[in-house]
Amino acid sequence: MKKLFKAKKVKVFSPASVSNVGAGFDIFGFALHIPGDELVMKIVEKPGIHITKITGDDHHLPKDAKKNTAAVSLRAMMDAIDGKFGVEMELHKKMPLGSGLGSSAASAVASVFALNVLLRKPFSKSELLMFALEGEKIASGNTAHADNVAPCLYGGFTLVRGCSPPDVIAIPTPKDLYCTIIHPHIEIKTEFARKILRSQIKLSDAVRQWGNASALVAGLMKPDYDLIKRSIEDFIIEPIRGALIPNYFILKETALNNGALGCSISGSGPSVFALSRSEKEAKLIGSEMKKVLTKIKLKSDIFISKINHEGPKIISLSDTL
Repeated sequence: MKKLFKAKKVKVFSPASVSNVGAGFDIFGFALHIPGDELVMKIVEKPGIHITKITGDDHHLPKDAKKNTAAVSLRAMMDAIDGKFGVEMELHKKMPLGSGLGSSAASAVASVFALNVLLRKPFSKSELLMFALEGEKIASGNTAHADNVAPCLYGGFTLVRGCSPPDVIAIPTPKDLYCTIIHPHIEIKTEFARKILRSQIKLSDAVRQWGNASALVAGLMKPDYDLIKRSIEDFIIEPIRGALIPNYFILKETALNNGALGCSISGSGPSVFALSRSEKEAKLIGSEMKKVLTKIKLKSDIFISKINHEGPKIISLSDTL
C-alpha cells in the first residue's frame, strides 16, 4: 500500500454550503468561498484513524473515530480499499456546528478528499460522495442527505435528483450572483429541525413548491434575475423553521427591502441567506440584517461570497512529515 502514496501529508480546505435554497428542500445546494473547514492529514505506520487535534468547535466534536463525521467517512473509504495503513488528522473547524451551513458535510468531504489526494486520486467524485454520506448520517439522525455534501464536494450549485444512488446535476449560475449569509449566535440541531416538519402537506402547497423549485433552475440557467426573484419562496418548510430563528421574518423583509433577489433559511438554520447581483448590494444587505439582530442583543456573523465552483482544494502537499 505504501507504493500508492505520492505524498505523506496534505492540508485541505472544505467549503461551507447553503442547502434547500428556498423551495428546494433536500435537493438544492451551493458551495461558498467562506466560511469553511481546514483538515491536515498524514500517513502513519500505526493502523487506524487517529484524530490528534480539533480546534474551533472542539468542545462539541468527539475524537472517537466511531462518532466523528470526518472519521466515519474516512473509515468507509479505507474499508473500500482494505486499507491497512494508518491516518492521523487534525480538524480545524472554521464554522460553528448547527449553523445551517453544512458543517458536518464539510468535515466529511474534507477527510475523503484529503485521503484521495494522498492515494493519487483513485476515486471519482461520485465514489467520494458515497463515503462522505456515511459520515453525514451521524449528523442527520442516521439518514443521509446529499444537499450539503454534493455542493461541498462538487462545487457550484447542485441539484440532487435522488440518493439511491445519488444523482447529482450541476446547475449553471450567473457570474455576478452574490450571497450574503447572516449567522445568529444560536444553534439549531438538524435532527430536531427535521422532526418538527409536517409529514403531510396540502396538494396546493406542493404544486406551488414544485413550480418555484423548477422556476429557480430555469432562472439560474437562463439567467433571468426576475424569475430567480419570483422563485425563492418556500411555502412548506420556511413557515415552520422560521419560528426557530429570532426575528427571522423581519430579517427576510429587511433583505428584500435592500435589494435582495430572495432570502430564505440556509439548511435547517439558524443561518439566513440572501442573493443579490453585486458585492455592494450583498454588503448592504448584510449590514442591515445585522442591525435587526443587534436591536435584540443577539450577536451574529456576516459572510459575503460568490458561489464557489471549485469545492474542496489543496492548501499544501508535502513528502515529509
